[in-house]
Amino acid sequence: MRLVTHEQLELEDEMFGDDDEPMDVAAEPADVDTADADAEARDGGGDEAALVDSTEQPDGAVEDAAGESSIESRTQDVDLAMLEALLFSTHHPLTAGRLAELIELESTKPIRKAIKDLNAQYAETGRSFRIEQVAGGYQLLTLPQFGDALKRLHQKEADAKLTKAALETLAIIAYKQPILRADVEAIRGVACGETIRSLMEKHLVKIAGRAEEPGRPILYGTTKRFLELFGLNSLKDLPQGEGATLTPQA
Repeated sequence: MRLVTHEQLELEDEMFGDDDEPMDVAAEPADVDTADADAEARDGGGDEAALVDSTEQPDGAVEDAAGESSIESRTQDVDLAMLEALLFSTHHPLTAGRLAELIELESTKPIRKAIKDLNAQYAETGRSFRIEQVAGGYQLLTLPQFGDALKRLHQKEADAKLTKAALETLAIIAYKQPILRADVEAIRGVACGETIRSLMEKHLVKIAGRAEEPGRPILYGTTKRFLELFGLNSLKDLPQGEGATLTPQA
């Protein structure tokens, strides 16, 4: 047996008494690593689930929105070629409602937009005509700068249709309607019965009613054909010269 002094015991305690502490320290990181691994596993599972949700939900919504917008755009499309063909094939203005009916549209708004698009194409390509609003409808008309050439082409036909007396009488009726024949004759200074009858045969003048005075004389006014022939949308578009004494009536 070996005898150990008190000083030797204290020296051994200082040298070996802390052997348990490193084991505790080593054990703590292992616990931390395990906890971190569990947390990462849980976080990873949550991220994966979130990724699945984020990839599934928006896809359906985007497809639905795209489908709805494409359907809406198809319903608003207008066949410009068909619209142009309809306007080319008639000598009379067609209203927006009539055009929508012929193209089988539910609204007239696309018609107006399509007409603007066609006019923009005509302007870009330097065409000699435009779609204009005439007598409450739409009609293809040539541009004013070609008026002289077209006038020479149709001069004889125009002269045969309306004489100077007829033009004067028609102008008075247009600006003063509804008007009595006696008032027209008072302005012109000559009898106008035969001229008015000729204008009525050409569907430029019509009976607009009867005056509230003895004998209930006939009142005369212009027709829709008059607006078409002179390229007017309404009577408000009648030209107003400087110092003009005639003003169009409502």
